[in-house]
Amino acid sequence: MIKIHIEDDFSLEKIAISGQCFRVKRFENGVYRFIKGCHVLYIEKIGEGAYEISCGMEEWRAIWEEYFDLGRDYGGLRNRAEGKSEYVRLALNCGQGLRVLRQDPWEMLITFIISQRKSIPAISKSVEALARRYGRPVKTDYETVYTFPGPKELSCATEEELSACGLGYRVSYVQDAVRQAVSGLIDLEGMAQLEDEQLFDVLLGIRGVGRKVANCVCLFGYGRMSRVPVDVWISRVIEEECQGKDPFPLFGAEAGIIQQFVFYYKRNQRIISDNGVKEKI
Repeated sequence: MIKIHIEDDFSLEKIAISGQCFRVKRFENGVYRFIKGCHVLYIEKIGEGAYEISCGMEEWRAIWEEYFDLGRDYGGLRNRAEGKSEYVRLALNCGQGLRVLRQDPWEMLITFIISQRKSIPAISKSVEALARRYGRPVKTDYETVYTFPGPKELSCATEEELSACGLGYRVSYVQDAVRQAVSGLIDLEGMAQLEDEQLFDVLLGIRGVGRKVANCVCLFGYGRMSRVPVDVWISRVIEEECQGKDPFPLFGAEAGIIQQFVFYYKRNQRIISDNGVKEKI
């Protein structure tokens, strides 16, 4: 393991349960596992701002610094947001250490198509089932993990096989995304060159992709930090905490990052429900 130091806000625990990534694993010894493409990272906090990582510095700089958005000053972001919204201020304080991850666009597309009307544990279960069935094994010192399958790998999957992975009514949506990717109707890599609204519109052309899913892919897959996915939690914030007035336009190019903090905070407020029953994050 190699030792590194991270100066800015960085919480492995908060990132892991933030609802933006579904393949993070925490081991009993405090090590966290992250996967991006064929790369697997094990990382552990060993002191204030100090971490041990399983990869070399070349891979850390080439893959993981971008993945964790370490080129962005999140402490400065919190300062810039000061005074614009009291609820956002509380959310930023609660979520300090969160970061918006730069994940694989294809995985984000399929993952967030699957995510509709599913709990986070159920999403993770389906994503892992797809990876185990159609991905490639990668052996590490801790375990054997499986890469997330690409369009060609998923093109071999039958409707029955996809259903067995827990996709339910979303099977046809995944199949449409696979068909468009394999045929070249959508070019996930080339789409990175599009302007935000163009990218959003292309994503809406995939069956089963609505505004929320398209914005999730823009934000988490393409790093479009101004995009704000609006789900039930964010809708509740706007209606219950902001008197029906959308606060996110106040934050411009960083609105999507603010959304992630608000999402995290709102869900944590509901860990203990009004009737005293503990809810799952």
